[in-house]
Amino acid sequence: MAERGSPQCGTDAMSGSMPELVPHTNVWIEVGGEVALSRWRVELLQAIDRAGSINAAAEAMNIQYRLAWQRLHEMEERLGITLVHTATGGKGGGGTTLTPAAYSLIERFLAISQAVDAFTAEQCRLHLPGLPEAVTPPQT
Repeated sequence: MAERGSPQCGTDAMSGSMPELVPHTNVWIEVGGEVALSRWRVELLQAIDRAGSINAAAEAMNIQYRLAWQRLHEMEERLGITLVHTATGGKGGGGTTLTPAAYSLIERFLAISQAVDAFTAEQCRLHLPGLPEAVTPPQT
């Protein structure tokens, strides 16, 4: 079953002759051959923003704190920008907030991802119209 809002191509959903085709893409940005930004890493930044801490974000994503911290550190190092401000415990407790650069990066990466998804869906519709008829041998 297609995810809600996922573009479909190559099938007539009403015909039932073939499962619906749903194109998917994966986008990541590398620096020096190393992943600097990806959908998963953007999800990590968004989780940090929602949770207010790296630890809580890691728990929400069901990953170890160490992995979250490592990926965050890799992003900052490879991109050469600070993505979070971290305050250690104390009376008001600690926490982590995203920098304005992080918010901008998220917005720009999501725009790129959405453009790639839209292009992929359009190409799928263009190159796979009537796919069930094209690959299904005529019945005699």
